[in-house]
Amino acid sequence: MTIRLLASVAVFSLLASLGSAASAQQETFNAYLESVGQKARSEGVRDSTISNVFAGLTPNERVMALDRDNVSSSGSGTSTGFPSMANYIARHNSQSRIDGGRSAYRSLGALASEVEREYGVPAQYLVAIWGHETAYGAVKGSFDLPRSLATLAWEGRRRDLFERELIDVLKIADAGIPRSSLVGSWAGAFGNPQFLPSVYLRLARDGDGDGVRDIWNSRADTLHSIANYFRDAGWRAGQPWAVRAYVPNSADRSGIESDTASPVCPRVHSRHSRWLTVREWKERGITPAAPIGDDVLTALFEPDGPSAPGYLLTQNYRVILEYNCSNYYAMSVGLLADEIIR
Repeated sequence: MTIRLLASVAVFSLLASLGSAASAQQETFNAYLESVGQKARSEGVRDSTISNVFAGLTPNERVMALDRDNVSSSGSGTSTGFPSMANYIARHNSQSRIDGGRSAYRSLGALASEVEREYGVPAQYLVAIWGHETAYGAVKGSFDLPRSLATLAWEGRRRDLFERELIDVLKIADAGIPRSSLVGSWAGAFGNPQFLPSVYLRLARDGDGDGVRDIWNSRADTLHSIANYFRDAGWRAGQPWAVRAYVPNSADRSGIESDTASPVCPRVHSRHSRWLTVREWKERGITPAAPIGDDVLTALFEPDGPSAPGYLLTQNYRVILEYNCSNYYAMSVGLLADEIIR
């Protein structure tokens, strides 16, 4: 899962990125770590923490290979066609994932209402994120975070991004998180919600009051942290993420195309219509299949075309996109959340 910070970074061309990486790697790995250590010291990280975290680090060739593969796949999305949403949902929202989500949700007890009262986000959405990110904590990643982040920063293609994350993981260690806990995905995300270090420092919360923001093991800290992320991204309490919509062939589709280019993930947002109130959609013959206020602004999304199910997306759908800027991801999270409480 790539989170909001990763999603907001523009994708460079492969040729240019490889050129900048080659230039960056003229500096030895150890020399680069020393320069990062100096920057971390200037931001208050102790020498003992830097020495402990950086001890014995070497570049991770597997991480560099995965990053190159990621560049190649992201650069190939120029076609106007899109894979089937229905097939994606069938694969990712399996019955076992739905059952796991229902079980996790039932076990929350008072924690579910506690989190919703504080952040305005119903717990089923938090559990759905947890399920998609780490299979409810079962698959959190096994890459050494400092090594992965140091490799990606030294390699140079996105040095500004990953050097910041590397310094922030040093700050996490400096705050007392054990070195052995600093494991996660190859791209630096970790814990139950797969936060990047910068996101952890800014948005992670101590939900159980023990003085530690433990998104690795604490269910309360995990759910409070995801809820805080959603609130920070603009979640609107009392609104669904979307509702199914009946879109007959006779519906008035004139002028519904969006004329606004999103500065982030434009190809994702280009598939949505312009924003209209539910009342305006009804006037065009498009009917929501679940309760939603007439004044709520929504965008029409027909992921598999006019003959397949359509949805009226709310602002809360865009909040899910902030977590991972993919229509496939956001739809699967929303639909999983619906299934969890069905």
